[in-house]
Amino acid sequence: MTASDDLLRRIEQDPSLAASLAWPGDFDIDRRDPIEDLALPTGTPLHPIAGCGAGGTYFLCGEAGADERPVLYADSEGQATLIGADLVEAIRLVVILPFWRDLAKGFAIGELGSELRADHPDFDTERDRLLDALALTPASEEEAAARLLTVAARTAPNHIPHVPGDEHLPYEPLFGDGLG
Repeated sequence: MTASDDLLRRIEQDPSLAASLAWPGDFDIDRRDPIEDLALPTGTPLHPIAGCGAGGTYFLCGEAGADERPVLYADSEGQATLIGADLVEAIRLVVILPFWRDLAKGFAIGELGSELRADHPDFDTERDRLLDALALTPASEEEAAARLLTVAARTAPNHIPHVPGDEHLPYEPLFGDGLG
């Protein structure tokens, strides 16, 4: 069993961990039904593992137990990106940067972090508690964002999803030219 499979099972079996990921990270394991069925150009299977309030879906790519299972996020607007080389890295991103999707819209990390902390003054304490509970290595927001960009750069061409049998264009990369 891989670290990703083990982490997913732990989250599924511990309602407090699942709830902590659902807010503020918007990684909700109870929202596993994607808006549309998607496929990858390589034929690699996609397994929905969570969703977000805006209708996006997180997918583990590949078969259970495979050594490499990157995490793909596909939003409801036709954009997608890899967010982690595996589930461990993706969950770490969601915990450290719950606003990661806003980075693709050009918002600055400092601005988003300040807004989050103004609305949720215990965010840092809760983040650290969750990282510890999940046995994930802490990182700065800047380090997490840099890693996101590195992984997102590997999205095209093999991880750009499309709707099978649909004549429409495939999804677009969420991070086209980096952050912002």
